[in-house]
Amino acid sequence: MATVKVSEAEKVYILHGIRDDLRVDGRGCEDYRHVEIETDVVSNTDGSAKVTLGYTAVLVGIKADIGKPKPMVPNEGYLEFFVDCSANATPEFEGRGGEELGTELSNTLYKVFNNKHSVDLKSLCISAGEHCWVLYVDVLLLQCDGNLYDAISIAIKAALFNTKIPRVHISADEEGGKEIELSDDPYDCMRLDVENVPCIVTLCKVGHRHVVDVTLQEKACSVASLIISVTHKGTITCTRKVGGGSLDPESIFEMTEAGKRVGKALHAPLMALLQQEESLGKKRQKVGFLG
Repeated sequence: MATVKVSEAEKVYILHGIRDDLRVDGRGCEDYRHVEIETDVVSNTDGSAKVTLGYTAVLVGIKADIGKPKPMVPNEGYLEFFVDCSANATPEFEGRGGEELGTELSNTLYKVFNNKHSVDLKSLCISAGEHCWVLYVDVLLLQCDGNLYDAISIAIKAALFNTKIPRVHISADEEGGKEIELSDDPYDCMRLDVENVPCIVTLCKVGHRHVVDVTLQEKACSVASLIISVTHKGTITCTRKVGGGSLDPESIFEMTEAGKRVGKALHAPLMALLQQEESLGKKRQKVGFLG
């Protein structure tokens, strides 16, 4: 994970501010930085989104491909995650540093999103036990200024909302086998229901308080973090503790309740923004991930 060096005087300043619910940039302890979302930014994908959270920028592309269902769940499709940590985001991502973080992020994303509580995996089934849709989710970190998990989860939800999967028609061939035919009509497609797709809220313990959406400077003052994935109803689907420090039971309870509250409040404006952008159609102004 990208880090910065903070002097003792700066740490004291940050800690005292958080204690009084006033962070360096003027936010409260449960406030996010400015978020910018743009969908349909990569032309050769079935769905894509770019999210900028403060100075953290993430690009997500989703490609749908036909594969074979897993033996344990023959009537479901599945998601595969790959995270690429660009060395342009921070020099620490060069070489093995970026690979290790990418693997860690991929494993967490798999636990959060690749389950029936987050995505309707049965809707990805084409023919039980034979064919299903596999969604390959590629995440590229363009800039890093803290809070990667939250930015990535918002980008994945936006990209899944934008994903258009071709309609499949199954017919029998002369030998009695199944023949799969994909519709070439761009409007004859299947959309995913992303209402239950969770957003990740990362809470960091700084001093005696916990804060969301930390910057790299605040992260340097934190002893431990709690990563919580929350649905629009406030249901927690995954929890993970990161960092070298420890968290007492009371802190974990308080951070969990705060995560549920913040995560639940995040979904409604996010969905409203995505629907508003889609309603504009071709009228919307495109910035792109190089803008």
